[in-house]
Amino acid sequence: MNREVDELAADADGKQAILGSLAALHPWTRPFQSRPVRDYAFRLFETPAPGPVPEIRLRAFTKLLAFMRKAARRNGLSIDAAAEICRDFEKRRVLQTGPHLFLLMEPEAYYTHLFSLLGLSAHGCSTYVSYAVSTVSLVEKPRKGPGWLTVDGKPINVFGLSRSRMIGYSLLAGLGPYRFEMVPAEPHSDGEALTLLRRLLPKSQFERPAHAIKAANLSLWPKLFGSRIAFLQVDDEDVADLVADHLSDEDSWLRTRLIEEPNLASDILTEIDRLATSPWSGWLARGTDFFWLYENGKRLPLRLRAGELVHVETGMKVVRFATPDILERLANRNLIPNLLLVFLVLSILPGVRALGGSHQPIYYPLMRYVVCRALDASNLDPDLRHALATDDLPGAWGHRVIECDDDPLELLRAHGTLGTRDLIDRFGNMPFTEACGSMSSFVSDTSWQKLQRRLREEAVTATDAEWAFS
Repeated sequence: MNREVDELAADADGKQAILGSLAALHPWTRPFQSRPVRDYAFRLFETPAPGPVPEIRLRAFTKLLAFMRKAARRNGLSIDAAAEICRDFEKRRVLQTGPHLFLLMEPEAYYTHLFSLLGLSAHGCSTYVSYAVSTVSLVEKPRKGPGWLTVDGKPINVFGLSRSRMIGYSLLAGLGPYRFEMVPAEPHSDGEALTLLRRLLPKSQFERPAHAIKAANLSLWPKLFGSRIAFLQVDDEDVADLVADHLSDEDSWLRTRLIEEPNLASDILTEIDRLATSPWSGWLARGTDFFWLYENGKRLPLRLRAGELVHVETGMKVVRFATPDILERLANRNLIPNLLLVFLVLSILPGVRALGGSHQPIYYPLMRYVVCRALDASNLDPDLRHALATDDLPGAWGHRVIECDDDPLELLRAHGTLGTRDLIDRFGNMPFTEACGSMSSFVSDTSWQKLQRRLREEAVTATDAEWAFS
């Protein structure tokens, strides 16, 4: 019993230390820690303060709106709903980027969307846009990840895939077809909840797991969250089309600067490498250079060398770092943008506030920093650099802010959408520090533990040049 008490006290101390570190790096968050979580959600979905808008940003935002309109229509939303999403987004300019591409009743996704609705409903909004990372693996840890779902406390194999077809394979893998098989990992695990879920999910076959999950979420959204707020979910395959749209425009920043400017891309990578040897190390790694290679259903990293994207392990030249070659590979889904490129077209260039998980409050400001450092090195785009330096709250912690053990599928069975509305009211009035639970995604994270030590030792501070674009 004493050990349990000690563990609880250690967890509470760890959580308070994390909140203190967040407040040290993002001072605007401190007052919200003692207020209802609704106040915090309201602030995140508040319209960013107006300021001078450079031509680069206007063009990028126009492309983003066109991309959302197309994605909404492709996802089966009406012309009116697509237009309303664009009108709302033009005013609000806030994008939830935290959850991976999970089925909506996965708690990690469900409670983040609930938090977003808390902020949106406080502003009287009727639409919601969420970007879901889909370059992740079907299995992220044993029986965890988009390929698995827990129902009635038991693991369910979403697509009924063998272990060999899940380990190392991404949600964007082809090699289909895929169906919602919903196979229990243990015998005799079928129950009413699983029966209900099978009834709710599409019966179609899909080329990729990501296609299946997006289609399922479209049908699940009104059942879980009601129809008052229209929902648009985009993923990395959608963003590949947005990147292609940028590159097809001869005057776009992505084409004229990132691809055609002789030094900018390599300068960005140099800045990322420099961060890796600084006290800010561990937050912005070079997993791949601008694009992932997709081959035989697996995601492979690339390196930019002498104008070519090269396979990391073999050194084989994959594609020239040139517009026509990249466009061709984007179209056949052989290349998929990496996270830095995703944030460039969804947030950094168009001036959109990005909400994310426990790592994003650190790596996203560093992304903005390396882009600005690279531009500064070539004395390029001073108006864009100024806009980035003066953005109103460019990013914030907005994923897994609400921590709750209630099973979303059980809530649906018991109460329908009323269960969600009740939770919005309940959590909206709950103190911030209570709603966010143990903050285990921060407390147990070695990257955060190292960062806290560096903050205590003043090896990193909020006045560092690297933190200037937070």
